[in-house]
Amino acid sequence: MGKHKFVHKDFKIESMRKIATANEIITKYLRAGLRLTLRQLYYQFVAHHDLPNTEKSYKNLGKLISDARLAGLIDWNAIEDRGRVPVRPNEWNSISDICNVVVDTFRLPRWAGQPNYVELWVEKQALAGVLEPVAEEHHVTLMVNKGYSSQSAMFDAAVRFVRAYKSGGHEQGYVLYIGDHDPSGEDMVRDVNDRLYMFGTRELEVRKIALTMAQVEEYDPPPNPAKLTDSRAAAYIDQHGDSSWEVDALDPETLVRLITDQFDELLDRDMMQEIIDREDSQKQRLQAVIDSGQLEGEE
Repeated sequence: MGKHKFVHKDFKIESMRKIATANEIITKYLRAGLRLTLRQLYYQFVAHHDLPNTEKSYKNLGKLISDARLAGLIDWNAIEDRGRVPVRPNEWNSISDICNVVVDTFRLPRWAGQPNYVELWVEKQALAGVLEPVAEEHHVTLMVNKGYSSQSAMFDAAVRFVRAYKSGGHEQGYVLYIGDHDPSGEDMVRDVNDRLYMFGTRELEVRKIALTMAQVEEYDPPPNPAKLTDSRAAAYIDQHGDSSWEVDALDPETLVRLITDQFDELLDRDMMQEIIDREDSQKQRLQAVIDSGQLEGEE
């Protein structure tokens, strides 16, 4: 949709300055093929543009961004709400259309023969838009937990790992975990490991790749007070102090690089490339059939 004006609004000079800054940030991410959540945009303001890290600042920025979008000053495609996504039925105009979709999405089991089986897990749904492209590129399952995961989801995950070991010949499993550095975020790594083990998953490492204290020290994301109402707060504060950090505050490009570095370590890319080459060959054969116009029912 781009920018589209629905209402007229008069903004103060300071508000116009923030809108211009928002558009600079948005443009940077759109060029990288990424859409921001409001929370990610807010953290860019906090980290680089001297916005106080308070709930009031977040709400005020949200109101300003909403008004600016309605006034046609910010691209409607630039910010997404991962928590409210419509489910639409699939439809195609012809058999050729759906066959072209098959060509685009067809993949062989790219991890076949790899010594490791890897999944990418994230605590927060807001980061799914950043992680989906890198998960798709590396052909791995992306699991969005939304905090502590349910028993059903954890049991299903354990079954998935066990089946992967049997069908793919994998020797070791890895969960690359992404979550906040706060009392619950640190404990979730233990929780995932314990419950996957309880449900029968062996030869598994749950590896938190973000947000770690080393990354906090290196990238200096804006801190938040540790949640004192969290039952795990006392142990966390004893070890890390009374500040916590949200993984959303990491620059998405930095987060993608951290994930890619893990895949470079765990993935035999030459082995996967051989499978991709076979995959491309089969796609070409299917595309030739589509291009011939001989599909059943085509006029």
